[in-house]
Formats: sequence, structure tokens, C-alpha cells
Amino acid sequence: MKRGFEIVSTKRDQGLELPKRQTKQAAGYDFQAAEDFVLPSIWKRSFLKALRHLRKGNQLNDEKALLADQSLQPYLVPTGIKAYMQPDEVLMLFNRSSGPFKRRLILPNGVGIIDADYYNNPNNEGEIFVQLINYGLTDYRIKKGDRIAQGIFVPYLTADDEAKPQIQRVGGFGSTKR
Repeated sequence: MKRGFEIVSTKRDQGLELPKRQTKQAAGYDFQAAEDFVLPSIWKRSFLKALRHLRKGNQLNDEKALLADQSLQPYLVPTGIKAYMQPDEVLMLFNRSSGPFKRRLILPNGVGIIDADYYNNPNNEGEIFVQLINYGLTDYRIKKGDRIAQGIFVPYLTADDEAKPQIQRVGGFGSTKR
């Protein structure tokens, strides 16, 4: 088995579907939400209050700035899916074209990267979560089974003179930050 998808063990009995391509020429595998999920609009939270405050010519104190900044934090929408691949491959997650256009949902990092060693990590079994921000004016209700992102397997290259990393992944999402 070179590459593919599995349902994480904790969600095997929840009727989830593995990602699939929708047409013959499609490069991306559509990922679905594993559960109903409400994505709050950024405009209904502290961010809007901070903008109003700044528009009036006022300075933001540290507390208001922190609250506004936190309101822009993306939400992690679970998929219940994990991906296996070759060591020199990566699964890249992208917006579906309908996400920003019809739903006002975006991946804030532009592209999500799922490394081969994320698969079956001890923290979350390698479950893929899609980071999303709702920049629409109202909260957006994602329903279980809604397609929320697309993933493409891609080989990658490394530099000739690279000092090979020796660290083994020990955690899940964001585990390699220092």
C-alpha cells in the first residue's frame, strides 16, 4: 500500500466516508466534516469591537487587542480521516473552490501540510483536522458529510547538503513547534 486513507478507530462506527475524487480528472480528494460544526463569523466577535474602537481613533489596550486577535483564531473541523503515504510524500490540503466563493470559509494558512509521520501518531492517531475561518457575516453551519477541503498527494525533494533531522514525531497537530 503506497498511499490512501483510513477512518480513525474512534470514529469507525460513525458512518464516515473516505475522501474521494469527484471526477476522472480531479487531482484533489474531497474531505468531509465528521460531525456537525458551527463556524462563528469573525465579524460577530471581539474583532469587530476592536475595529470599531480603532475607527474612532482610540488605541487598543493589551486586553482588547488580545481578545480581537483570539477571535481570528481558526477552528479545527474534524474529518475522522487519517492518511498514509510514502516517506518522501506529503498530503497538501487546499480550499475547495466553493468554500470561499459560496460559503465564505477559508484555510487561513492557505495550504495545510500533512506529513507522512503524522499517520498514527500517539496523540490523535493522525486524524486530519481542517483549519477554517468564516469571514462571512453570519455563523456558518457545517453539516456532517459536507465537503470542507481537498487533499492532493505530492512528492517532495530535499536539499543535497541538508543535515537530516533526527527528531521523531511524538505528537499530533502542531507538535513540532519550538
